[in-house]
Amino acid sequence: MKSFKDKVAVITGAANGIGQGIAYRCGKEGMKVVISDINEKSLGRTERKLKREGTQVLSLKTDVSKFSDVEKLAEKTLETFGKVHLLFNNAGIAIPRLSWEYELKDWEKVIGINLWGVIYGIKIFVPIMLKQDIKCHIVNTSSMEGIISQGIGGATYGVCKHALVHLSERLTLELEELGSKIDVSVLCPGFVGTNIFASAIKSLSEYRDDVSGIADLVSKERVEFFQQFIEESPMMTSEKVADIVFQAIRNKDLYIFTHKEPILKNMVKERFDAILKAFE
Repeated sequence: MKSFKDKVAVITGAANGIGQGIAYRCGKEGMKVVISDINEKSLGRTERKLKREGTQVLSLKTDVSKFSDVEKLAEKTLETFGKVHLLFNNAGIAIPRLSWEYELKDWEKVIGINLWGVIYGIKIFVPIMLKQDIKCHIVNTSSMEGIISQGIGGATYGVCKHALVHLSERLTLELEELGSKIDVSVLCPGFVGTNIFASAIKSLSEYRDDVSGIADLVSKERVEFFQQFIEESPMMTSEKVADIVFQAIRNKDLYIFTHKEPILKNMVKERFDAILKAFE
């Protein structure tokens, strides 16, 4: 897809962070924008800014962990704009816990949003796009945590993000085999200026609010490495991420990496070298 003017974009998790940045970029491209999020107050602020800038926008409170909500999102999109060209399966949360200390409710919450939300988006929107038989593009937001496993805490998040890389790869092969006009990308950002971790902890504080166990296991060397990592691969704005995403859509790239510094490349190489070595 090279031209975006007057096309329709659907974005989940659009109230803040990457989703919000993508929504603003869609508006600048002259698109009709459907924004959704469970945070209705923040979603309203995003909607008002888009409208001030002259964007045609539909705003819907959506809990992507509920099939009926995603189904309603698709129905309202078609009722309002008639078609859908871009789908950004972006909504996500994260909880920092040790793997064995998660409550089952934590797993259910994170998987419900981060994985089932994308599954529902694919289940509902792909048949619509196939029936339209026009150029479309799906972007699933994963993470560098979907490629590497270097951190302590956050296993629920990493499990989902790894799954989204595979799901995007498999979906690409299936759509290519079908000869469809739908392209797929998986977005794997490094550190971006979002409040994903803070909002997740707040929303789930009714379950667990003690993360001291992680701090007890973090060595001095790991802290020093993290500090070095931030210096060498600095945080990026959501607006910059949106720029990278739109260029990738134009290029029909499957993998979208926002951060390409040597420290990240080395971490990826170390992982895959270890996997390949196991074959020897």
